Amino acid sequence: MSPREQVTSPPAYPFSPVVGLEIDGTYAELRDRAPVSRVRLPHRGDAWLITGYHEFKQMMTDSRFGTAALTEEDTPRVAPEPQPADMILFKEAPEHTRLRRLVSLAFTGRRVERLRPYVDKTVDELIDKMIEHGPPLDLIEHFAWPLPVRVICELLGIPYARRHRFQHLTDVIFATTAHNREQVVRARGALYDFLTELIAERRHEPTDDLLGAMVQARDDEDRLSESELLNLAFVILVGGHEGTYNQIGNFTYLLLADRARFEELRGDADMVPSAVEEMLRFVPLEAHGVFARVAKDEIELGDVLIRPGEVVIGVGSSANRDKAVFDDPDRLNLRRPSNGHVTFGHGAHYCLGAPLARLELEIALAALTRRLPTLRLAVPETELSWKTGFRMRGLNSLPVAW
Repeated sequence: MSPREQVTSPPAYPFSPVVGLEIDGTYAELRDRAPVSRVRLPHRGDAWLITGYHEFKQMMTDSRFGTAALTEEDTPRVAPEPQPADMILFKEAPEHTRLRRLVSLAFTGRRVERLRPYVDKTVDELIDKMIEHGPPLDLIEHFAWPLPVRVICELLGIPYARRHRFQHLTDVIFATTAHNREQVVRARGALYDFLTELIAERRHEPTDDLLGAMVQARDDEDRLSESELLNLAFVILVGGHEGTYNQIGNFTYLLLADRARFEELRGDADMVPSAVEEMLRFVPLEAHGVFARVAKDEIELGDVLIRPGEVVIGVGSSANRDKAVFDDPDRLNLRRPSNGHVTFGHGAHYCLGAPLARLELEIALAALTRRLPTLRLAVPETELSWKTGFRMRGLNSLPVAW
C-alpha cells in the first residue's frame, strides 16, 4: 500500500518547533519507511516530503519537476509569502540556463580563488579587532556576520558603510513565523529600493564590479530585463551572506561545544577542507525543506506516483543523514573520507555561490583555530539563544572568550 493510500490525514509540517541544530526524529522514521510521504503545509494545502537521499537527487534532476509554479499564490508552501517571480531560483530552462550562465562567470573556481587574498585580509582584520576589543564578545556580531557581508559587498561593489540599508532586512525576508506576511513584503520592498538606487548609480557612473557588469549586460548587451537585473542582484546579495554567516556561527559552536573537535582541527590545518565538508553535511542549515518543486507530469518517485500540479519538498538535511549513503550518518566525523552531501542542492539549480561559501568557511575556521587557540564558549550551552521562526538555523549570538 502506498503512502498516498495509507495517510488520510497528513501530519502537519514542519513536524515540531525548530531550536538549535537537532533534527526531528520523524525524518529518520520517514527515511526508513516512506522517503516520499504526504504532509500538510502551513499555507495553501498539502505536499510530498522527500527525506531520502536518492529520492532527493532524483527530484532535483528530473526536468518534469518545475519551479515556476512556486511563484503562484495558491501553491502550497511553508513560508507566508509565495516565491517572487522573475527570480533565477524559480526560473526554468531556457530562461534559467541563460541567467545562470551569465551569473556563473562571477563564481567560477578561478574567480573565487582570486578573492582569497581579500578574504584572508578581512578575516585577519576582524580577528585583530576581536583581540583589541578583548573577551568576552559576540562572535556573530564581531566575526560571523561581517565577514560574508564584507566579501559580498566587495564582489558586488556595495560600500560596506551602507550595510545598514540591508542589515536587518534579510533575516525578515527569510522568516516563516517570526514575521508576518506584511513585514516580509515590506522588507523585500525596502531591499529592492536599495538595489534600485545602486543600479541607478551604476548607470550614472559605470563601475567594473559585478553589479556594474550586470547593468552593462542589461543596458548595452540586452541580455537581461530590468526585472531580471534587479532580482539577480537581490539573490546574490541575500544568498551571498545569509547562509554563510549562520554556518560560521553554527560550525564554531560545534567545535567549541566539544573541545576535542576544536583541538583536532587546531592540530591539523590540512584537515580543514574535509572538516568543512563534514559540517556542511552534518549541520541542518535549513529549518525545514527548502528545495521545493511542482510536478508538471506524472512522475514515479520512490514507490509513489506524483501527479501534475502536486508540490514536492526535498529536505537536504534529512538526505544528508541517509544511512544507505553515509556510514554512521548521525556522527560528526571531521575526517570523513568521502562526502557527497547535498547541502548546496543538486542538478541545474546547484548553488552558484558554493565555491565562495566554502572558501570563506575554510579560511574563517582555520584562522580562528590558529590565532585564538584558547577560544571557548563564554556562557553555558544552555544559555545560548537560537533563532526560531526562520528558514535558516542559527544563533542570535555566540558569546566567546579566550
